[in-house]
Amino acid sequence: MSKVLTAYFSASGVTADAAKKIAELTGGSICEIRPKVPYTQADLNWQDKNSRSSLEMKDKSSRPAIADGDAPVSDCDVVLLGFPVWWYTAPTIINTFLESRDFSGKRIILFATSGSSGFGSAVADLKSSVSDSTSIEEGIVVHGRQGSDVWKKWIASLGL
Repeated sequence: MSKVLTAYFSASGVTADAAKKIAELTGGSICEIRPKVPYTQADLNWQDKNSRSSLEMKDKSSRPAIADGDAPVSDCDVVLLGFPVWWYTAPTIINTFLESRDFSGKRIILFATSGSSGFGSAVADLKSSVSDSTSIEEGIVVHGRQGSDVWKKWIASLGL
């Protein structure tokens, strides 16, 4: 069995709930990707063109600082990387995380939470933040909070 790390960024708690269930089911490590400056409700207002999240997502080179955290990347073979879908892709803080560590030779499988959209351009947008020897794959997008059955079925399908 592969050594699995579940790493996640969560703005509202939905992705955090999913990540905790996934980590429990895989028996692997878990790591929260926390912004150095936490997001406020106003920062997350996607209807405001000048909100922090809107400005970050408009600028593909934006790399929000992350708070120091221990992510045992070197100890794992597979990283299950979770985030809420923002503007049909991963929040740019995910790029910050990927660029701050060496994922060479790792298999990264994405999972996401969303109100209604899919991964969009997430794989392409994240691929530029890792080495060519790193695999990034679409995993699963769920809409709203899900029970453990959804996660059990998905994890079983991964062949870990």
